[in-house]
Amino acid sequence: MSSASPHSELSVQRSALGVSPSAPAGSDNLLKSLDYSVLQQCMHCGMCLPTCPTYVETGRERHSPRGRISLMRAIADGELDVTRAFGEEMYFCLGCLACTTACPAGVDYANLFETARAEVERRQVLDTRQRRSVRWFALRLIFTRPRLLRFIGRLLWLWQRSGLQALSRSTGLTRLLPGRLAGLEPQTPRIQTRFSDGLIAPVERPRTGQVRHRVALLTGCVQDLVFSDVNRATVDVLLANGCEVITPRTQSCCGSLHAHNGDTASARELARRQLDAIDPGSVDAIISNAGGCGSHLRHYNHLLHDDPAYAERAAMWSRKLRDIHEWLAEIKFRPPAAPVGGAPAFPVTYHESCHLCHGQKVSRQPREILKSLPGAELRECGEATWCCGSAGIYNITQPETAGWLQTRKVGHVQATGATVVATANPGCHLQLENGLRAAAAPGSTPPVVVHPVVLLARAYAAEAAGRPS
Repeated sequence: MSSASPHSELSVQRSALGVSPSAPAGSDNLLKSLDYSVLQQCMHCGMCLPTCPTYVETGRERHSPRGRISLMRAIADGELDVTRAFGEEMYFCLGCLACTTACPAGVDYANLFETARAEVERRQVLDTRQRRSVRWFALRLIFTRPRLLRFIGRLLWLWQRSGLQALSRSTGLTRLLPGRLAGLEPQTPRIQTRFSDGLIAPVERPRTGQVRHRVALLTGCVQDLVFSDVNRATVDVLLANGCEVITPRTQSCCGSLHAHNGDTASARELARRQLDAIDPGSVDAIISNAGGCGSHLRHYNHLLHDDPAYAERAAMWSRKLRDIHEWLAEIKFRPPAAPVGGAPAFPVTYHESCHLCHGQKVSRQPREILKSLPGAELRECGEATWCCGSAGIYNITQPETAGWLQTRKVGHVQATGATVVATANPGCHLQLENGLRAAAAPGSTPPVVVHPVVLLARAYAAEAAGRPS
């Protein structure tokens, strides 16, 4: 715990940011529009410091949650102006929310963080032609048009399955890609042959037994293209536990990518689309199986609280939003029985998605599912709640810090000796898969990365078939 006073911290940060105490307050800003009690919650106790990856990496106060909150409060008070350096600091934060778990005062850092980034974008202090073009193409074009996203996904699938990707890699053509694209190309995820709409019917009911619950499934955007098998497994598990599953067609992005990157207007529009597609009053629960998406989806009530046409439905939506693990525990899911002849033993470890454990406070339930699997030996991973470095698009925008966190995480996973790594977020899945593959010894097979629900679905299938999973 640091003994430095908040005033001395702020003075140091002003100097580091190159802003004088007499910097103009400027016009009203989004941070100033917040309920001031939100900004006052931070007691500067320092409990967050050892949980913050960027502070642990650099040891600098400005790279800690309380340091960033000091800057936000100074801007709200008119003591500092929004500068490029402030914008860079807000985007150096992973947004992992580990500080919220450690905080004894219950600081709403997620709200502060997203508001600060929205103000950075409003003031355009990081604006360049290239950045503006990339943000428009990604946030405003691709991820607001689900059919366009699927079309691009299908082109990428064709590139991968035709052998052109393998040929370009083997001949070294990928090294000719401009800028950082050459380094990012090996991380390109494998696109599924069939997307969620091709695997899941609009309405599915249990073949046997009584329907106990009616739920809606969110298929996501990246999840739909890269992990549609996880969505199918989620439906299978829900059916096995007496749920009727409603899956709307061609779903839009939930808006988490936009909200976390300061594009509040797009986030609000995408939330409205979700509410138009799914009536929360018609189902018992709305199911998310991606940790990062679920954390954002839970806060539609906050996002649309001042929208007279959607506020009431958004509040109901937030009350009914459930992570899949949370819902299964809530309805007392059926543990799978060991198939005839038993199940082969396998060691499994669990990496916690930051926004699942810190943002949604879902930590115990995935472990309950893993422990229920016949033959599974759960081995706890060191620093399981630490960020793996994915953090949305952080591994693209901040590759050095993301790489350091990836290496740290892979080391802890390898130390468990597990052959299976369970995690419940698409970004984490890809970050772990890439890291474990790169770290594997020549000729060895790296641990398999898989969603806990996929393992549960396989166990149910093995039970039904009377064979090992």
